[in-house]
Amino acid sequence: MGVLNRLSHVLAHPRRFDNLRRIEALDPETDYDEILALTAREEFPWDYVQGTSIAFMRDYGVPSISRLLHRTGEFERHGLKRYDDTILIGQESTIDGIDSGRGHAAVKRLNQIHGHYDIPNDEFAYVLATTIVGPVRWISMYGWRQPHPHELVAITRVTTRFGELMGIKGLPTTYDGYLQLLLDFERAHFSPDPANTALAEASISIARAIAPAPVRPLVRRVTVALMDSPLREALGLPPQPSWFVSLVRRTLRLRGRALRFAGPRTSPYLHKPVTYPNGHRLSDLGPFSMLDALNAATTVQSVNERELHA
Repeated sequence: MGVLNRLSHVLAHPRRFDNLRRIEALDPETDYDEILALTAREEFPWDYVQGTSIAFMRDYGVPSISRLLHRTGEFERHGLKRYDDTILIGQESTIDGIDSGRGHAAVKRLNQIHGHYDIPNDEFAYVLATTIVGPVRWISMYGWRQPHPHELVAITRVTTRFGELMGIKGLPTTYDGYLQLLLDFERAHFSPDPANTALAEASISIARAIAPAPVRPLVRRVTVALMDSPLREALGLPPQPSWFVSLVRRTLRLRGRALRFAGPRTSPYLHKPVTYPNGHRLSDLGPFSMLDALNAATTVQSVNERELHA
């Protein structure tokens, strides 16, 4: 495989490494927004989404998290909206930079939603860790190249700043710190629970609904095949045959190598939400049961802020 890897590097599309050269020239301590945009929206858009999706599944392996999510009923009743809203809030928070007005507004919206629940700091920190470890792990295993050190630093800077804006305390400052946080938390808290399984099955149903029709029958089996044993066991899902697991993972690695022969994207990837075919506003995002209260609170706050600055 080492020889094939080197050969695919030599025979790669002549512009395949243009973005990587740009990333290498940037300073991840100051240019983290640009590096994240290149990584997530141009270099690895599909991989980043898949890694994030698996990250969501990890949250369900923790009974205290899954029971709260299950009680809301959002996944069962409005699962596709819940999925789209989660992706869109992440997109809104970073598309103009995490500390842009648009970024702050998106995180404020998320904080308003979370404010309706009593969620401890360590669970917030764990969920945040999944959002960085999930994509990096996926890209490391199945991407067309390995993540560059600049990318790891930049993604970490954005993740930590996102967490700070959420009010999360004691966050790591390195990718390895987030990885260790995730491993330690899962070792202590992963445990089977009916709510875990219910959420996992609801999420698989969402994945099946948005997948191309020809692959829908395989979505459940492929999703389970991509899980590590601790996650699968915590979710109460059945193991897949070893030959099938190997086939799925080899196919994904082959896809990654094949992408070296394709040119880079000509425009950044943006999520196309099924829930909002005609576009969305920030005020659309959030559980249906909360929208009126969320938007009323936002209106009052905006009025108060205008009066303060008058």
